[in-house]
Amino acid sequence: MTLPDSEEFDVVVVGGGPAGSTLAALVAMQGRRVLVLEKEFFPRHQIGESLLPSTVHGVCRLTGVADELAKAGFPRKRGGTFRWGANPDPWTFSFSVSPRMSGPTSFAYQVERSKFDDILLKHARKVGAEVREGCAVLDVIADDERVRGVTYTDADGNERRALATFVVDASGNKSRVYQRVGGKREYSEFFRSLALFGYFEGGKRLPEPNSGNILSVAFPSGWFWYIPLSDTLTSVGAVVRREMAEKIQGDQEKALMALVDECPLIGEYLADATRVTTGQYGQLRVRKDYSYHQTTFSRPGLVLIGDAACFVDPVFSSGVHLATYSALLAARSINSVLSERVEEEPALKEFEARYRREYGVFYEFLLSFYDMHHDEDSYFWQAKKVTKTARPELQSFVELIGGVSSGERVLTEAEILAKRFSSDSEEFAAAVDELAGSQDGSMVPLFKSSVVREVMQEGGQVQMRALLGEDAEAEAPLFSGGLVPSPDGMFWQLPVAAQSPPE
Repeated sequence: MTLPDSEEFDVVVVGGGPAGSTLAALVAMQGRRVLVLEKEFFPRHQIGESLLPSTVHGVCRLTGVADELAKAGFPRKRGGTFRWGANPDPWTFSFSVSPRMSGPTSFAYQVERSKFDDILLKHARKVGAEVREGCAVLDVIADDERVRGVTYTDADGNERRALATFVVDASGNKSRVYQRVGGKREYSEFFRSLALFGYFEGGKRLPEPNSGNILSVAFPSGWFWYIPLSDTLTSVGAVVRREMAEKIQGDQEKALMALVDECPLIGEYLADATRVTTGQYGQLRVRKDYSYHQTTFSRPGLVLIGDAACFVDPVFSSGVHLATYSALLAARSINSVLSERVEEEPALKEFEARYRREYGVFYEFLLSFYDMHHDEDSYFWQAKKVTKTARPELQSFVELIGGVSSGERVLTEAEILAKRFSSDSEEFAAAVDELAGSQDGSMVPLFKSSVVREVMQEGGQVQMRALLGEDAEAEAPLFSGGLVPSPDGMFWQLPVAAQSPPE
């Protein structure tokens, strides 16, 4: 299909938030032509300010942006503190309870999203993606077989077209692009809430060493989030059930303070605080926090990630985790198809199965977490049941809300994989340069590089697996008949058992 005045890319990403910028980086790092179309100009305000370790130490380490985040000085979040359920006293958990997040990776960040999102988008540009801000996507270009690209207006208001092998919708919950994937958006009957939120200076902090924790407090009309964004700035939001929507109508200042009056613990923390009334945090805002999922996440040429595919109640700060994790899964699928390692259908099937599994774990657990008649021990037991693990109850709970319950290695061991990817690339490039500069054309330097050695070893392992059969060590897929991540986390590949030749 050829259109006049159209540019061509491997991937067009609609939206430059955490989902879009992460996917753009992971695909551009493979040398692909990636265009990001973002309708706004960064930095811009956004909520969803509390991150999980899986994002900080997993996905962001894999994209190479983790060190930049560390330099930004965001407050460290060691875990969470809840006043929730039958226990009248606040209770606290630490990410360090899980061996998967112990040591230097047992924290996340509380972030001002205007800064965090800007860092991620600039990083995507740095690693090779072309980013155009002020560009609003109008529609996808499609024929009977697949989606072929998008139409959009640029920053000057001109209508333009961009063709691509894949279009990725990372535009959140407000764009209409998701409708072109087919199926329908189904809303949860249970999680239909509204959030009224603002920012305060001078609010109280939890005692050390948990002063950076998110504080979540249930009260009769819903629950409050209390997120420290700096030593003095705090994000405060009241989430109320749909049947109590009248409580956030009318004068929003009075409405928020009336809700604070219903919640003595939040009132205590805000006793000496002043609401911010200027700048990007000066406005009280209302957001509809309805949980939903699209009945299909992809069609040939089009993939939905982040909130474009699904959204779940934010009590566990899962928003950025689901955005970046779905971006990783989709990037693997796209990288695998573009490099002709895996066919499109099984690659997208693996993406969707894993993303639905992660969304489903949070959703199912939240159903029990909203039952206020239980104490924290009951919640921990329910987390073990939902994640179907053999680990202790508290560890199961922490791993679920730390975003690592899937067992994905890149979410907990990304630093090791990233170092390996970086050193392998540099070493291979040096070997190629040495070959190009040699007088005799000797291939010895190339055969000495670990990349080529591993390829040869893999060939040997395939032969060995054919010899050993069931005795060979196999990597199990997450789903029966599914794929497994490649050693560097960037692609899908067949599990070892499936690579064995038939008898």
